[in-house]
Amino acid sequence: MSISVSAQNEDNPTPLWYVYILENRLGQLYTGVTVDLDRRLRQHRGELAGGAKALKGKAPLHYRLSFKLTTKQSAMQLEYAIKQLNKAHKLSLIKGCRERLPPQLVAQILG
Repeated sequence: MSISVSAQNEDNPTPLWYVYILENRLGQLYTGVTVDLDRRLRQHRGELAGGAKALKGKAPLHYRLSFKLTTKQSAMQLEYAIKQLNKAHKLSLIKGCRERLPPQLVAQILG
């Protein structure tokens, strides 16, 4: 996923990156990366341009989980790792059941 907005601006001199999991009305999970959770949710809901095609027409959308990271690289790596999980593992991650997750993902999340 490409990020079209710079992470660094006057309001946010130190860029923070977020990896998030959204759930739509069908119970499907979507994982992404952003620097602004509020803006990104508005994009996905169609209020602003730039939302994912996979979520179009599937509102309501709700954040189920988000991680705050300090570098784009670590955010992209975590997003990739989460996208490799099946739905059961993603739900375990959301519920905080780390013992059901692949050990390499737990190590990446915990740093």
